[in-house]
Parts: sequence; structure tokens; C-alpha cells
Amino acid sequence: MTRESFSLNNLPDWMRGRFDDGQRFLMLCICAGVLCGLVGVSFHLAITKLFNGLFGFYQELGVWAIPAMVFSPALAGLIVGLMIRYISPTAAGSGIPQTKAAYHQKFGVIKTTEAFWRFIIGTISVAFGNSLGREGPTVHICSAVSSKLGRLFGLGKLRVQAMIPVGMGAGISAAFNAPIAAITFVFEELFDNNFSSKALGGILIAVVVAAVVERSILGEHSALYATRETFETSTWMLVCLLIGPAAGLLGHAFTTLLLFLRGHFMQWQRFPSWAKPALGGLSVGLIGVTVWQFSEGHHGVFSIGYQDLNSALNGQLIWQVLLLLFIGKFLATVICYASGASGGIFAPVLFLGSMLGGIFGALMVQFLNLDHSVAAACALLGTGAFFAAVIRCPLTSVLIIFEMTHNYSLILPLMIGNFLAYIISVKLRQIPIYDALLLQDGISLKKLPAYQGQQDWRNLPISTIMTHDCRTAAGDLNAQENLDAIKESAYTHHGYPVIEATNSQALIGMVMHHELEELIAAGNDAPLSEILAGQKIISINPDDSIRGAANTLVVKDVLQAPVVSRKDPRKLLGIVTLHDIARQQNAIEETMERE
Repeated sequence: MTRESFSLNNLPDWMRGRFDDGQRFLMLCICAGVLCGLVGVSFHLAITKLFNGLFGFYQELGVWAIPAMVFSPALAGLIVGLMIRYISPTAAGSGIPQTKAAYHQKFGVIKTTEAFWRFIIGTISVAFGNSLGREGPTVHICSAVSSKLGRLFGLGKLRVQAMIPVGMGAGISAAFNAPIAAITFVFEELFDNNFSSKALGGILIAVVVAAVVERSILGEHSALYATRETFETSTWMLVCLLIGPAAGLLGHAFTTLLLFLRGHFMQWQRFPSWAKPALGGLSVGLIGVTVWQFSEGHHGVFSIGYQDLNSALNGQLIWQVLLLLFIGKFLATVICYASGASGGIFAPVLFLGSMLGGIFGALMVQFLNLDHSVAAACALLGTGAFFAAVIRCPLTSVLIIFEMTHNYSLILPLMIGNFLAYIISVKLRQIPIYDALLLQDGISLKKLPAYQGQQDWRNLPISTIMTHDCRTAAGDLNAQENLDAIKESAYTHHGYPVIEATNSQALIGMVMHHELEELIAAGNDAPLSEILAGQKIISINPDDSIRGAANTLVVKDVLQAPVVSRKDPRKLLGIVTLHDIARQQNAIEETMERE
């Protein structure tokens, strides 16, 4: 039995008969939780151990420490660029946009090789100092693992697709030790707030199991080691009214600059694509060393930067250091990500938020003589607000701070600050960052039928499923000449739109394949334009709904119809058939039974 031929149908009868499809799905969710927990922990340890070892070694080199830290991210960028170019193109960037595209566009199919190379490339990129995070890649890797489980055990297309949010939630849970926030992130980011009770059960199982695995290996702890003091409601908490708008504006600037630079890197053809991450890494090295020198030893610009992040969350940094780290991390992250390196923006966004809030807190402590715990609290408020502004998951932004710090006493100012940051960022830019990244790559999720959900796909325009590059017949040729041309192309269809001439797209009618054969049998060698003169064309416009197009085909008793421009009914845009509509219906509405 080959590996490709293995499926649930090859399992013993007692195993297939004892458990129905829903039970098998839930068991696979448990397996996914275990595997994703192990993968998440392994990825975390690989990056952390390698980074600490490398940069610990660099700082012992004396006069060579600065060159080593400058060129370490650049070397990683060169290696990563070559591997992305020649081995695994999907390993570039965060991994969350790729996961969303696979879920909505490919029924949740992510190759296992993508996960393997994402792990290797992501580890090299982040551990050598590039200013990116591990959480986005963890989501991509875990989603691929979960998707493979579904395919391996013969689940139907929709069940395989449902394994993606399972892996996504388990990955976030393992990365942050935040199972509740992992669930809300999946619904806010992947499902676009379209609640699905069917999906909730599997995601819940996976995130809990992944969190248990993570805690069993790394111990009971918060992902962020923040001060767990209880804060009583006080007037200083009104600082959230300043932190929220500041996070909203700076979060918008972060997104705008990242997308702007990424667009320019993509259009920069004179520089080889594989060398661009090296240029981004060199920028990280120069910025990181500058901040390290002026901040007297803080290297939070490099890699994930959780050590300085936790220092900020405990009120241990002065405002000058916080400002240096914020500016350095801001510039290093947008340049590094825009250059095409491998790594996410989750951790940098949390880092920037903590620095921003910490600046407000440190200034209040210095000039208003408040307790140092206020600086730590403000850093927490900034972390949540900046996350809400950039990632655009407002509910997750509140819960993830609560879960990672185990501190509930700041929930009210946190909610207010996050809400203000979210509203301002949405007002300034309607498209969230992950969707904007997909748009730069030419993928619009909102145009995909799968994005609309099972109930709404019939209301999509017919342009989403029609055949744009259709086979046509020429009006200036006779039936025999058209049939010969069709046979040469090796594409035979039931019917063909007839255009005025071979070099024209002006529609003059429709002809069926059997009609061409009948004309030849009758010895009719007149051009099709003469034969079809006066034919009433049944056509459809590209903005007609799929439901409306189907009704037209059924009422007019035809199997296909040309799609024409609404402004110019003679301009042929494509063709749609009842088979196209039926195929889409089967893809969207098929049951979740095994195939």
C-alpha cells in the first residue's frame, strides 16, 4: 500500500464501524491538540535556545561583538532568502495569511512539506536575530499538521477544512498558553466573526489539549512574566484615554509603512528576490546594535525580544530606553517583514505595545510620583491597545492580555483603550493587515465563494465561478472549419459562444457541438454568421447572482449561456454552465461524510 493510497477505507472494519464521522473528527482534534502542542513547544525552544546561545556568544567576542550582531540577521536573511526562493516559497512572511488562503481557497489543504520547511526556515530567521515572531509561523505549521491528519484518515473536504481552525487555535494556545484567546482569535481572524457552533467543539478540545501539553513541558506559567499586582480603580487609569488613541495612530502607521515597503520590495526587480531578506536582516542588525549601544545592553530589537518586553511589563525600564526600543523595533520589524523574511508580526506587535504603554507609565511615575507598578500597568494597557490596532481582533486583544498575565484588575481601562485603538485604526484603514497582505499577493478572500459561508454563496456574482477563458467558434468560418479547429485544440464542449471573427470578441450567438456535426452531415458550408443571423441570444451579466443565473438557465431550458458586459451585450466575457453551478453547490454544501 502506498502512502498516497492510505485512507480511512483501508482501516479495519471494526474501526470504521465503531465510530461515526463526527466521533472520528473529535478524536482527531485530540490528536491535533497533542501534536500541535509538541510542535509549538519545539518551535519555541528551538528559537529561544539558539538565539540565547548565539547572542550570548556574540557578546563575549569583545571588539567583534558588534560586527557579529550586525551580520547575524543578514546571514540568516541570505540563507532564508535562498531557501524560500528555491525550496519553499510559502515559508515567507507570517504564515497566517497563507493559512487563511488555504482555508478559504483550497478546502484547508496545506502540504506537510510546507510545515517542515516553515519550521526550519522560521527557526533560522528568528533565532539569528531577525525582528520577527514565532506565533504566526506556529499557526501555519500547526494548521498543516492538523490538515494532514484529516486527509490521512480520509475525512471529507469540509471536515479537512474544519481541521484548519483546529490547528490554528491549538497553535496559538501552545504559543501563548492562552486557550480562551486562541478560540476568539480563530473566530475573529479566520471566520471573520461568523460564529459556527459546529466548529467550536473541535477547536475547544484542541486548544485545551495543546495548552495542557505546553504546560506539562514548560511548566505552569504566564506567557508574559508581568507583575500580578491587584490594582484598585484610580484616576491614573484614565491614561487609557491617551494610550488608546496613540496606539490606534501608531498602529495605523505601522501597518501603512509595512505594506508600503513590502510593495516596493516586491516591485524591486533589479535586486534578486533571494537577496532581499539579507538586506532586511542587515537593516535589523544595524538598528539593533545602535539601540543596544545607546540603551546600555538591551537587545530587544533582535528576534522576539521577550526579555525586554517582560522588563517593561514589570516597570523596570526608564522611558528613554523604552522609547529607543520602540523606535528601533518599529523600524526593524517593518523593514524585515517587508523584505520577505520568514517570521510573524504577533510578537513584535506585543513588544511595541508594551513599549508604548510603558513610555506613558514611566513618564507618569517620574513626573507624578506614582508607584512603579503604574508603569507596569500602563505597559499592559499599551500591549492590548497596539494589538487591537494592528491585528484587529478586539475581543482577543482583551482576553490574551488577561490570560498571559493572569491580571483581571485592569480589565476596564484595558477594554476602553483597546476599543479606542481599534475604532481609530478601522477608521483610518478598513482592510486588516493580514487581508491587506493577501491583496498584495493578488488574493481577495471576499471574492472566494468559500469565504461567504454555506448560506450566502448563491448571492455571489456569477463572475466568481464562470469560465473566463472559454472556447469559442468563429462566425466567419463554416461548421467544418470550426469543428477542425476545436479538435486541434483538444477541448470539446457541449456548446460554444460564436464570435464575429477569429480576431474579434463580438458575440453573435451560441452553437451546440451536435449542431456543428449536423450542419456538416447536411453539407451546409455557409459561415456560422449567416446561419445564426437573427438568433436570440440568452446571456447573463457578470454581476448577476449565482442564484439568478441558475434560474435563467432553468427557465430558458439551456445548459449554458455566455456572460456578457452589461454596458455592451456583444462583448463576450466568458461562459457559465449548469455544471459550474452544480459543482459549486456540491463543493459548498456537500455533507461532512467521508468521501
